[in-house]
Amino acid sequence: MKYYLTTPIYYVNAAPHIGHAYTTLAADTVKRLKTMQGYSVVLTTGTDEHGQKVERSATAMGKTPAEFATIISNEFRTEWDRLGINYDHFIRTTDPKHHETVRWLFQRCLDNGYIYKGSYTGQYCVSDEAYVNDAKPGDNCPTCGRPTETVTEENYFFKLSVFADRLLEHYEQNPDFIQPEARRNEVLSFVRGGLQDLSISRTTIKWGIPLDGDHVAYVWFDALINYISAIGGPKILEGDLWPADLHLVGKEILRFHGVFWPAFLMAAELALPKRIFAHGWLLFENDKMSKSRGNIVRAEPIREVMGCEALRYFLFREIVFGQDGGFSYDALVNRYNSELANGLGNLASRTLTMIRQYRDGVIPAHSPEVSSLAEAASKAIEQTTRAFDGLEFSRGLEAIWVMLSAADKFIVEQAPWKLAKAGDASRQQLDDALYASAELLRVAVALLHPILPESTVQIWAQLGMTSPLPTFDIRSLAWGQLTAGQPIGMVSPVFPRIDAKSAIDRMRALEEVETARQAKLLGKPVAPPVEAAEPPAGELLPPSPKIEFDDFARVDLRVGVVLSAERVKGADKLLHLKVDIAEPEPRTIVAGIALAYEPEKLIGRKIVIVANLHPRKLRGIESNGMIVAASLEGGKPVLAAFLEDVPVGARLK
Repeated sequence: MKYYLTTPIYYVNAAPHIGHAYTTLAADTVKRLKTMQGYSVVLTTGTDEHGQKVERSATAMGKTPAEFATIISNEFRTEWDRLGINYDHFIRTTDPKHHETVRWLFQRCLDNGYIYKGSYTGQYCVSDEAYVNDAKPGDNCPTCGRPTETVTEENYFFKLSVFADRLLEHYEQNPDFIQPEARRNEVLSFVRGGLQDLSISRTTIKWGIPLDGDHVAYVWFDALINYISAIGGPKILEGDLWPADLHLVGKEILRFHGVFWPAFLMAAELALPKRIFAHGWLLFENDKMSKSRGNIVRAEPIREVMGCEALRYFLFREIVFGQDGGFSYDALVNRYNSELANGLGNLASRTLTMIRQYRDGVIPAHSPEVSSLAEAASKAIEQTTRAFDGLEFSRGLEAIWVMLSAADKFIVEQAPWKLAKAGDASRQQLDDALYASAELLRVAVALLHPILPESTVQIWAQLGMTSPLPTFDIRSLAWGQLTAGQPIGMVSPVFPRIDAKSAIDRMRALEEVETARQAKLLGKPVAPPVEAAEPPAGELLPPSPKIEFDDFARVDLRVGVVLSAERVKGADKLLHLKVDIAEPEPRTIVAGIALAYEPEKLIGRKIVIVANLHPRKLRGIESNGMIVAASLEGGKPVLAAFLEDVPVGARLK
């Protein structure tokens, strides 16, 4: 089964920002979902590089249009690679194969009688590369608000006016052709109001695809055809990839995709795409992000500070795909900490750590009785699958988090740490609780993979799953497929908590740096940015100031997480701990804290250890480190801790 989907191609008069990333990450999510559903998926993206605006920008920078376009196109390709976009084709409209395809489709429309020569005098918006039919000289563009220019030139015209009835018939017979419903209604209203013939060539500019004589293709006629040139051009007639199964676009370019594009294809006697989905705008402080407003947010600073997974999760959890949605750094960090760190990450850490502690790292066998979590999981599978198929990402994620909440409640009620202390009398109940928690985690990870492709693979491996998650058949996902007796992998935190203030300050500083870099790239003036310090490798937050005491500086203090804890036989005060400090193997540490802490309550807790002490034996156990604790009056130790979470292995300075 084939599935062909596309992003818009992005105009090279601006460098990539979070709005571009939003569409492209959505397409990447759909590709990963469809791959798990058994499809052979092809995703194309690229850059739109022709038009008067590009020509003028290049001239202002002292570059040729081709040189300028290459610089900005490379920015998009680099950004998609950094964000982990799994695209198959990156098409540039300056590619000779695209030129060939544009002329081929133009000729098909011309031969079929839908293109003619005429002359045009009227207003043109250079910023939007669009004719403004109802504007008079001196009027501003109704879309962007910038002044229009009066142009007079000979053009090729496309007979758009004759396609109104055919388009309306297609919309009626294919109600899912344009989505969501509100966008579909906008297109219906526009077409019912009557269509005028459309100029599809320019003679007053040179930077475009030559058609004949002085005519070059109008940028929107040229750009839309990328969806065919990216997968072989005229050769699509010999293959099975066309028509596209899904075009993902922003709502501001829906008219071009929902009206002009299907009309061009009808005229060329080519199949129409199956579905066009127009998402909403990202709003920053209630305004659409745009260059003119100066409120653009870029994805790269977010990726550098919080990682791509945090951005992916926020965009598809916070915003209803298809509607406008707000973005703020505060909301981004809060979602991450509350739902990824405290939610999914905590569930994975608790569940797997208890399996390692109580069942030697092996998935236990469960009784024939169906766990109370089975119903929650089955419901989440059904609801999430339906929602994701409809591109209702936020609704699908909501269903998953309802399931995760049920798991948290289940663990509290079952209290595996108490069952473990009860011994053989509660052995089967403990096995059932641990199995059910791990199985629900497996279901959640499989459902979440299209949204969180990196972290879910990590948790999948920690569960001991050996089959590759990206190609797991999600259609077969059901309760009870986790194999008893399966050894789990090494347990390590996946979503460490992030200090909101430090992270936001750093993202804002990096945003200034990136703004200045992009402005220089585009030849635009900008105020000197505030330089952001590079964080040391492995740390999420900027380093603290260096201290002055050389002796203390030689002490290597590290953050660790307790993987297991048990009493030392014959020693009332000692606990035998396994502590992960991000080394290949956990540290064994013997600590005199047994009178102050129950072993089971330490599991999953973050502590501070001295990591560079010489090992020594206590009660026959070699201790490779020392826990840092304060001694209160009476000698009771209190473990050093943090108000904020920090990554395992981080060094204290």
